[in-house]
Amino acid sequence: MGLATGSSRWSATPPGASEPDASGSLDLYNPPHLSDGTGSYFGGLQAGYNVVTPSHFLLGIETDALFPNTISDTQTLSSPLVGQASYQDSVLAAGSVRGRLGYAFDPWLLYGTGGFAWAHDRLTCTQLTAASTPACAPSGSTEDTTLSRLGWTLGAGIAVPVAPKWSATLEYQYSDFGHNNVTFTGGAQTVRSDLVLHSVQLGLNYHIGDAAGLGNVIRNGPTTPLDLDWLALHGQSTFVGQYAPAFHTPYHGEHSLNSNQARETWDVTLYAGIKMWEGAEFWINPEVDQGFGLTDTLGLAGFPSGEAYKVGERDPYARVPRLFIRQTVNLGRDTQELEAGINQFPATITTDRLVLTVGKFSVSDMFDDNRYAHDPRNDFLNWALVDVGSFDYAADAWGYTYGAVVEGYHGPWALRVGGFDLSTVPNGTELDPSFSQFQVVGEVERRFALWTQPGKVAVTPWLSRGRMGNYNDAVRLAQDTGQPADIAAVRTYRSRAGLAANLEQQVTPDWGLFVRGGFASPNVEPYEFTDIDRTVAAGAAVSGTPWARPNDTIGVAGIVNGISGSHEAFLNAGGLGVLVGDGRLPHPGPEEVLETYYCLALDAWRVTVDYQFFNNPAYNRDRGPVSVLGLRLHTQF
Repeated sequence: MGLATGSSRWSATPPGASEPDASGSLDLYNPPHLSDGTGSYFGGLQAGYNVVTPSHFLLGIETDALFPNTISDTQTLSSPLVGQASYQDSVLAAGSVRGRLGYAFDPWLLYGTGGFAWAHDRLTCTQLTAASTPACAPSGSTEDTTLSRLGWTLGAGIAVPVAPKWSATLEYQYSDFGHNNVTFTGGAQTVRSDLVLHSVQLGLNYHIGDAAGLGNVIRNGPTTPLDLDWLALHGQSTFVGQYAPAFHTPYHGEHSLNSNQARETWDVTLYAGIKMWEGAEFWINPEVDQGFGLTDTLGLAGFPSGEAYKVGERDPYARVPRLFIRQTVNLGRDTQELEAGINQFPATITTDRLVLTVGKFSVSDMFDDNRYAHDPRNDFLNWALVDVGSFDYAADAWGYTYGAVVEGYHGPWALRVGGFDLSTVPNGTELDPSFSQFQVVGEVERRFALWTQPGKVAVTPWLSRGRMGNYNDAVRLAQDTGQPADIAAVRTYRSRAGLAANLEQQVTPDWGLFVRGGFASPNVEPYEFTDIDRTVAAGAAVSGTPWARPNDTIGVAGIVNGISGSHEAFLNAGGLGVLVGDGRLPHPGPEEVLETYYCLALDAWRVTVDYQFFNNPAYNRDRGPVSVLGLRLHTQF
């Protein structure tokens, strides 16, 4: 992970002209923006091969691929011939294939590096005013094109081992990609631009070694995750592909599910933690995401992939979904050992304790947890099984927010209270920087044993305060204007509340049951999650021990999602919800979902085949039923 800056000098030549009529220089640095998570940082992957001579010289080759969050700038040109237009250059990805030459001190390595570099960037032209010879397209329209650039790179770095098989590097690279030409077909405008990037990156490398072999690492992943007294490194990667075959659809709206389509998502995450002082841990989870949900994550209230966000991108991009500090204060009674894992140092805790978590994370990291249905990377995929479907928890479009949670544990009881930031607008990509729109969540949890088998029940009330619309107001406005119902037009500062509950019960060590349910305010729009006002779900998960596959899992669950009468009237008046909206809803019905999966364990990999069936998709009896076929590949260390 690292930071980057760059520049792009450009010139624009109109059709038939021999000389440019406009030129400029773009500054491609974007400062960090906490409320929407943007900035000129990147995440990436690297691999290489090194040889160290007896005289301590290192010879090596390395390749990398870097995926930015935002490395972009926009500039406006104005001329009598082409009118006024804006040009934007956005770096989508960059990488290199380089040689390395260094000298190994003990324990440091100093090295220089250089070689071939490549980049993909997108040049966008927007015609702002009408012109006889537009720069790129008719007034108000936009045209973009992707450039593939080749160039060279030079850099230097320093590396140090941090544990057996693990090393850390700090590296600087200068990359020059020369000039490229692109012609915007809408206006035949030719743009000539160059690209230069500077990057500083922190790298973490796992050393395979001569004996392990690459095949062993591919099968088993890094077999020694880094768990030191003060530093921990874990990681994961998940691919999900889904396909919805053709289904009955007599009419189609803006938020309707498309028939006969396939989509995929992929992500890779690093979980890096540092122990700060007694009981205190700092964690950061940089992540690279890519892909789309079905119909751009629209068309079903109980959406079929918890790995699909409300935003999607064809090109991989970096995010930092979690950045938080957790402080644990032991208060006594019995002790228990926590094993090292994702976002968790090994620790000895007492049954009575206080835990304070502050920073950026997901509300569902601590609330509405369930052993059998809560992790779309390992168990069920449907949104209404990963969490209670009516639990409208605070989040940006990726599912994360800033907040603080206090947890108190006393014997078999736990009490949690948290405050969180809502998005600036419902279902938005930017969190409210003023925290004037917020959510308060509480939870009471009771652990127990039933016939010696462990179980747990939790009740989770929540209250949101923000600018939200009332369905009745939106329908009345639509009747007055003759236009489709518009919830944004009737938003005002108000409350939305709800209650969620979930139960889990182990029946035998090889299988267990769960039940989930909840409801929310019936007349106020969902702010962040999905279009569900009430829901109930139940299911079971069974390990493969009876057929000699103890690490395999079978899961099956059913969901019934519902909405209020005012919500139905809003959708029938042409309203658009968070995920659903067929343009009309003359024959409403509950959305009924069945999901089943088989997770096959293959060394460090988990291969899951998933099937979901939807009756009355998006509460519409006129459409469907819909089947969704899924394949998930997951590994973690």
